[in-house]
Amino acid sequence: MQNKVSRIGVLTSGGDSPGMNAAIRAVVRTGIYHGLEVYGIMRGYQGMIEDDIIKMESRSVANIIQRGGTILKTARCKDFYKPEGRKIAYEVLKRHGIDGLVIIGGDGSFRGAVAFSQEFDIPCIGLAGTIDKDIHGTDFTIGFDTAVNTAVEAIDKIRDTADAHDRLFVVEVMGRDAGYIALYSGIATGAESILIPERKTDIEDVITSLQEKERRKKLVNIIVVAEGDGFGGAAEVARVVQEKLPHIETRVAILGHIQRGGAPSCQDRFIASRMGYHAVESLIEGRHNVFVGILNSKMSYIPLEKVGKKKGTISSEWMKIVKILAS
Repeated sequence: MQNKVSRIGVLTSGGDSPGMNAAIRAVVRTGIYHGLEVYGIMRGYQGMIEDDIIKMESRSVANIIQRGGTILKTARCKDFYKPEGRKIAYEVLKRHGIDGLVIIGGDGSFRGAVAFSQEFDIPCIGLAGTIDKDIHGTDFTIGFDTAVNTAVEAIDKIRDTADAHDRLFVVEVMGRDAGYIALYSGIATGAESILIPERKTDIEDVITSLQEKERRKKLVNIIVVAEGDGFGGAAEVARVVQEKLPHIETRVAILGHIQRGGAPSCQDRFIASRMGYHAVESLIEGRHNVFVGILNSKMSYIPLEKVGKKKGTISSEWMKIVKILAS
């Protein structure tokens, strides 16, 4: 693995998240500050294979820090999983003279980077751009704070209409493999129940809780469900509740991709800028093939091959807090 870099590429891969543009901006301007040439790779690994690469200047990233989405676009590239696809990508990078990469994405993007860097002499740095906050090695992921605040704002509005009609709302938020958006937004909005992939849903417990609240004349209730909850999501939860408690007026609200969009929060702009800066510094200093995160307010550098999704890490204490505060 070569030590010095002179031309670096930056790409966004997988699902988009608010704050990706702030990270791109930080990578481009930090690279230019250090005298490097910086190239933007469009549509992630797909653009790398198809040679959809553009030279970036300082003005290329002007007026983007406040924008959601990603100016470099994003895609999931099946061809990059194959050695033949990675070889094409490598040849494209060599034609451009690109000798270092910053990958902003999730664990799937990092697995691709590990395979690529092991096969070829291109050092890679990973930054966690995912709304799910499900990556080991960092307390923050780019986009989570914005997404969870979007969910909180929506659930607050739903509670207003629930209160007007004495209704039960089952609200589904994103989180196919991780329940952090559901947990945080549920606690922040006073949800009566929170259902997440990390814990098996006991629907009878949910029913019993609703019956107990009804006896106390607590008629307005919110259940927040992560889309990856093992019971089947908000629609299935609402169906069973309506079947068991037909007298309770129940509605379903699925927030969906609204959680991915919008201007990034101050938190997401800040951590994305900080991570992007340290990604370039890592390439320059020879700290290659690492994931750049933030742990206990300090920068964290973990070998890229050791980075994966957090699985089942939400403690029972959180769920106890939910039950006590919703009583």
